[in-house]
Amino acid sequence: MSISVLEGMYAAEAEYFATGDFAPLQQFFAPDFVLHQAEGLPYGGVWRGHDGLQRFFAAMSRTWAAFDFVDQTFLATTSPLVVLTNVHARARATGREPEFPILQTITVAGERITEVRPFYWDSAAIAAACST
Repeated sequence: MSISVLEGMYAAEAEYFATGDFAPLQQFFAPDFVLHQAEGLPYGGVWRGHDGLQRFFAAMSRTWAAFDFVDQTFLATTSPLVVLTNVHARARATGREPEFPILQTITVAGERITEVRPFYWDSAAIAAACST
C-alpha cells in the first residue's frame, strides 16, 4: 500500500467525522479487518470487520466533537506501516482540547488494511479529558 492510498484513507476518515458517511472509508479495509484500541479509552476494545469499524467510528464520534490530525510522519512505508500522528481533539462531554501523539502500526494485505494497532502516549489522560 502506497502512502498515497493511506493518505486517502485518512482523508476519508476526516470526511467521516465531518459528514458521518462511512461508505468512503469501507473501501480501504479488508472485510476481516481488526482494530485494537486501548481498553482504558472510551472506545477501547477490539473492533472486527466493517460492522465493527463502523461501530468504532460511531463511538469515536460520540466521544470527540473534533479529532484533527495536526501532522503525520510515516516512519515505515511497507507493511506493517508505522505512522506517528499528532492529534488535536475536542471532547464532546467536557469541551477539553487535548493534544497528543498516536503511533500506529498498520498491516496491509492485497492493498487493504487488515489490522491497526494505535499506541497512545497517555491513554489515561485522554480518557480523563473525555469524562466529567
